[in-house]
Amino acid sequence: MRSHRSTAFTTRKLGIATALGIAVGWFAAMSCGSSNNNGGGTPRGLPDGQATQDQVERGRYLVIAGGCSDCHSHGKDDPSDPMWLAGFVDGTPGQPFAIGPFKTYPANLTPDASTGIGGFTDRQIFNALRFGLTPDTAPDAEITSTTPGQGNFPANPHYLAPPMPWPAIRHLNDDDLWSIVSYLKHGIKAVNNAVPESDSPPDFWASSYTADAVGPADIPTYPAGSEQFTP
Repeated sequence: MRSHRSTAFTTRKLGIATALGIAVGWFAAMSCGSSNNNGGGTPRGLPDGQATQDQVERGRYLVIAGGCSDCHSHGKDDPSDPMWLAGFVDGTPGQPFAIGPFKTYPANLTPDASTGIGGFTDRQIFNALRFGLTPDTAPDAEITSTTPGQGNFPANPHYLAPPMPWPAIRHLNDDDLWSIVSYLKHGIKAVNNAVPESDSPPDFWASSYTADAVGPADIPTYPAGSEQFTP
């Protein structure tokens, strides 16, 4: 899968209000049964072993609650659909999405080796979710920095298109992200559905994802400046 196609990991519409709405879905998913540490009850599996049934089911919950189908499954929450999470299908209302002069297409998220994410490693998909990198440019290695060129972070990162709410998804804990990876890579059937390549600007969306635009990679400790606990 080439990088432009990968940039179409996307959410529902290109409008900021819609993207924020999808992000709210992700935060709702985070708050329902999600642990903030690796030992808090989320089933263990990847990266050092095989995916577990419980881990796949946790990933299923997060994918459905997070609204992934809004873009990647023509807005239909139905895992029985033969095109479940298979990405752009011609004739889907509102797709492809237009970000200025650029068209982006929701990617095929099924484990098909030629048209989906089956050609990428579990770690590459994890790094796409955590760091917003296109899977084909995400390293198959643990990333320890968000500074380009340091800690295995690519020197010239190619980011997922702005509709994809990875700036919110990245705040899920590791177990939840690995559960999503497990579901997408090991919990659904592969669908051969070639999605058209998406457009991207010369900087591969880097200017869209500065801290000033989307917030810091590390959320400050509670309470931050605009927070206050009122019992």
